[in-house]
Amino acid sequence: MQSSLEADATKDSNQEYVAEFIGVSKRFGDILAANQLNLGIQRGEFLSFLGPSGCGKTTALRMLAGFEPPSEGVVRINHTDMSAVPSYQRPVNMVFQQYALFPHMTVGQNVGYGLRQLRPRLPKSEIMARVKKVLATVRLGDFADRRTWELSGGQQQRVALARAIVNEPKLLLLDEPMAALDAKLRAEMQRELLDLQRSLGITFVLVTHDQEEALSMSDRICIMGGGRIAQVGTPQELYDRPVNRYVADFVGKANILSGEVVSRQDGQAKLVLGCGTEVIVPESSPDDRRRVDVVVRPEALSLSSTPQNGNAALRARVTHCTFLGDHTEYLLQAEGIGPLQINLPRQAERASGGYGVGDEVHILWAAGTGLILAAED
Repeated sequence: MQSSLEADATKDSNQEYVAEFIGVSKRFGDILAANQLNLGIQRGEFLSFLGPSGCGKTTALRMLAGFEPPSEGVVRINHTDMSAVPSYQRPVNMVFQQYALFPHMTVGQNVGYGLRQLRPRLPKSEIMARVKKVLATVRLGDFADRRTWELSGGQQQRVALARAIVNEPKLLLLDEPMAALDAKLRAEMQRELLDLQRSLGITFVLVTHDQEEALSMSDRICIMGGGRIAQVGTPQELYDRPVNRYVADFVGKANILSGEVVSRQDGQAKLVLGCGTEVIVPESSPDDRRRVDVVVRPEALSLSSTPQNGNAALRARVTHCTFLGDHTEYLLQAEGIGPLQINLPRQAERASGGYGVGDEVHILWAAGTGLILAAED
């Protein structure tokens, strides 16, 4: 039987996958670490596997690298089944969280290590030229003779990247490579890594549990949960149109409320929240359920001291407020609903005069705000 992924590839001959998971599962004894993964990784894209610990993202990466064989299904790279291909013969390289640099070698020797293992052997002049070129690419051109233990954390990461890309792999696999860096350096390295990927055109596959890292760097993100793929899409798609409660709750900040649908029309539904307030909300996949969950992002709501025409209003009390520079984060207790979060931009807060802990306010909900979530399996 042809899988849905194979069928899609057949229908779209213009779509080029550099790697594919087709019905892939992985078991470790009684533990099902990956469950029926179907995914095509597009040539030249930056794809991230994102999810909490134990969700299966690292297992997926290790199956691409050849460190773990799938228990079921097929992993393909460049349209070739990798089942019988050992890791060292695959057109991939991997950057590990701890970098795994050789302390007894210089930077240049570390970077050229993979080239020296190729058979037939490359001339020393070619190895030196390629090492010099890749060190210049990662802005370490003057560091070839340094020892790795003389470098900062960010410089060591660049050496690991240089060693990984010098062989010009089809896939560069990144296993949380920035987890050991401090916040400022991590942000700098994220930008450098993205610039490097764009300049090289190599397909990058990143594993991370840091959603901000995935959102800021990825062309597409694969959300994992319980060994399954929950949703694949661009950062904007995952944020604006999550398919279910799990994705909505994991990507960004989210208020998730329950309500009862009283009418449906033209892709929108009127529903009554627990407090009795009626709101108009778009549906991601209309069905006939009466009880539904709706997600609304903290920045999509606003606050007022009084109700305003054209907006549904929920009465609430401010329990916490945190100034974060460009916006203020308000935590509120809404009558009949429970805790909610609202982020007010600096300009909007200045116009209103701001609110303090204990203030009674109205949460304003404009028609068309939020999204009804599809039922979870």
